[in-house]
Amino acid sequence: MTRPVRVGIVGLGRGLSFIKQSQPSVGMELVALCDTWEERLEEVGRKHSVTTYTDFDAFLEHDMDAVILANYFHQHAPFAIKALKAGKHVMSETAACLTPAEGVELVREVERSGLVYMLADQYPFMGFNQEMRARYLAGDIGRFQYGEGEYIHPMSAQFINSISVGMDHWRNWLPATYYCSHALAPLMYITDTMPVAVNGFVVPHDPEDENKARTVRRMDTAGLIVLEMDNGALVKLLQYDLRGEGNWVRVHGNRGLLENGRGAHSQYVRLRRERFDKQPGQSEEQLYLPEFPIHHEEAVRSGHDGGDFFMNYFFAEAVRSGQQPYFDVYRGVNMAMVGIEAYRSAVTGSGRLIIPDLRDEEVRKTYENDSWSPDPSTRGPADPDPSVLGDIEPTPDGRAYAEQVWANTEDLLYGGGTPG
Repeated sequence: MTRPVRVGIVGLGRGLSFIKQSQPSVGMELVALCDTWEERLEEVGRKHSVTTYTDFDAFLEHDMDAVILANYFHQHAPFAIKALKAGKHVMSETAACLTPAEGVELVREVERSGLVYMLADQYPFMGFNQEMRARYLAGDIGRFQYGEGEYIHPMSAQFINSISVGMDHWRNWLPATYYCSHALAPLMYITDTMPVAVNGFVVPHDPEDENKARTVRRMDTAGLIVLEMDNGALVKLLQYDLRGEGNWVRVHGNRGLLENGRGAHSQYVRLRRERFDKQPGQSEEQLYLPEFPIHHEEAVRSGHDGGDFFMNYFFAEAVRSGQQPYFDVYRGVNMAMVGIEAYRSAVTGSGRLIIPDLRDEEVRKTYENDSWSPDPSTRGPADPDPSVLGDIEPTPDGRAYAEQVWANTEDLLYGGGTPG
């Protein structure tokens, strides 16, 4: 039997789902955990009989093959770079980087180290997205012309506060375009294309949203991103805080349409061919529930509609083979740059901006000092506010309710922090 990939996980919020997938069928073995939430760390460490650390540098000295980063959104690149320098393969939660300068440094370090880097976005590996990729690559709808990706995820004020402890927790200030990978990654995976230019728009912060007013969130309501892809296709992305939860993917080719369903049919695939395009014996409409191509039973028992299983499975396979995965550092940083440049576009009139190709060292030199960032801990006069309306002041009621939730530690899902 092939030796499992020995992994250590950073962050016990989202990290708990990675722990569940560290199993023989995936090909990974959990050996270490790292977090600053000591009470939860000790509890989870005992449950899984693994070594625990509150210090990241000490954690990196543990005998393991790879590190999974489930720490805060805006801290992934520095942690990944440090892990790569310590000789560990890396799977990093989204986003790959918060600034262009971080993206440049991360790409260079992956190339220097020769180690595997994978962006951990589970949405492309849901059953319907894997099926659409297979149908698209088989030529069933022709050449990609236009696509849409939507990731709509409204949350109650209580839930938002329980996962966003502190005024400056990243979920309370991250601009609406930055969390774009769940909408974008499936389209990239299905069509094998990458964004090359962007126009960014936002639905502004809404002071009349009574639910959001009970939080200290100060970003805009939603981000709308228009992309040009490297094959000439156009893409529209919509993500974040609108009402009407769900995620949808639509791919128009020059000979047909692929999309997943909505509502009760969200896991289904719809294939549409026009009467004049279809071959004899082909139907105009197909609507069906696909099975996973491999490991179906394990996948359906995992989170995010099977995506969690396959994300971990493909990372373990990449480490064992020494071959970079599909969502390598170049695609990972490309998606992060979409969110960054979309917001830069939105705050400057929504004009077209180029998504740099950081595979090219000459292009990297243009961005290696670009640290434009909305992070309140580092934000300077030239950096953007969380909203296009400025630095929104939370309501007194919002502060009071958030602090009430934060004070009840039993209700907190992700604790007060991850190791720095």
